Amino acid sequence: MRTTLLAAADPTLADFGHDPLWISIIKAVVIFIVLMLGVLFGVWFERKLISRMQNRYGPNRAGKFGLLQSVADGLKMGLKEDLMPRTVDKVIYFIAPVVLAVPAFLAFSVVPMGPKVSMFGVETPLQLTDLPVAVLLVLAMASVGVYGIVLAGWGSRSPYAMLGGLRASAQVVSYEIAMGLSFVGVFLYAGTLSTSEIVGAQAGGNELFGVPMPSWYMVTLLPSFVIYVITMLGETNRVPFDLPEGEGELVGGFQTEYSNSLKFAVIMLAEYVNVFVVSAMSITLFMGGWRAPWPISLWDGANSGWWPLLWFFAKMVLVFAFFIWCRASLPRVRYDQLMALGWKILIPVNLAWILLIATAKAFRLTGTDRTLVYALGIVVLVGCALIWWRFDSVLQRRKEEREAQIQAEFEELGAEPAAGGFPVPPLDLPHYHGVARKEVSSGSN
Repeated sequence: MRTTLLAAADPTLADFGHDPLWISIIKAVVIFIVLMLGVLFGVWFERKLISRMQNRYGPNRAGKFGLLQSVADGLKMGLKEDLMPRTVDKVIYFIAPVVLAVPAFLAFSVVPMGPKVSMFGVETPLQLTDLPVAVLLVLAMASVGVYGIVLAGWGSRSPYAMLGGLRASAQVVSYEIAMGLSFVGVFLYAGTLSTSEIVGAQAGGNELFGVPMPSWYMVTLLPSFVIYVITMLGETNRVPFDLPEGEGELVGGFQTEYSNSLKFAVIMLAEYVNVFVVSAMSITLFMGGWRAPWPISLWDGANSGWWPLLWFFAKMVLVFAFFIWCRASLPRVRYDQLMALGWKILIPVNLAWILLIATAKAFRLTGTDRTLVYALGIVVLVGCALIWWRFDSVLQRRKEEREAQIQAEFEELGAEPAAGGFPVPPLDLPHYHGVARKEVSSGSN
């Protein structure tokens, strides 16, 4: 049995666009300050949590628990001498960090952080603005942000930086397609692209033993949620998908030529803000947004007033801790594995999942029996499993054939060293035995 948990304080699209200008300015300034402080706290939290995972203390000198270490690092980078190579394109070199940071801040403007509250006597949603296509705005800002990475590599006029920028563009193209497809299921179920209304759509739920339970899309649309979690790691260039910054082969990637100064600090700031944006979108689209988790939601006042702000930031901390856990435990993948995962696995699986949920949604709208929907879903899953098994068996057979061929070549070379066309080991040359040296000495005499 379906139940509705919507309240009068839940914002909709009709509630936006009526705030006084000074209220909008206050919201924008607060969001900017929160993100800036969030970066300082995020750097400290990441260093502290990874150190605990590695049996270390981490920052513990500057301030209580090392809380001022990030402040000291920020001041150091802001005051250090800004070294710039002679060959860089100065305009692009300066613009690239700004292009990286500005879209990340703009994307956070459509993130809902709470219901309607009273702010200085004005009733307003805890969200800067909303649009009928707000989720597409976030995708657009993420797409613009990659231009900053490409421009940083191009403007540096360095082969390592350029390769890092090209890697980033190819990575974002592949993983942003999969990310966009993972949103389609949410759009089908919510019936809207507005972030505030998507949060409201997750207020309805099922009753379990007479207790109302919120229906989060991370449960209803589990494959979409899993794909989004993978793509948000690739979108933000975080481990295990931090190939644009692979120090093993690209030194520092697209930021190789940026000295450890203010511009470098802006690049790192943009990276962390992007992490906050994708974390907030995962909460908004799949985790009920600012709504309290069960069983806290059983309290009548849990989803009203300023309390939802606490639940939202608690979820943000948990998602950010997941980013840190991945960095501390997963190795970096190869570039071919990265692209193969995006194009050969995530996108096809996403398309199959969209067809399945779209068919189920259509049958539900026409009043078709659920048994037929479940049977169709089982048929689709079995078909996908058979296709995967077929491709996997073919790939396994090819792998075994290659291994057998390599083994045969080794055995042939062991029996006949010159079978490969070149002497293995190389034949003795005269100077190995001092012949050339003797000839030179005799000629000089």
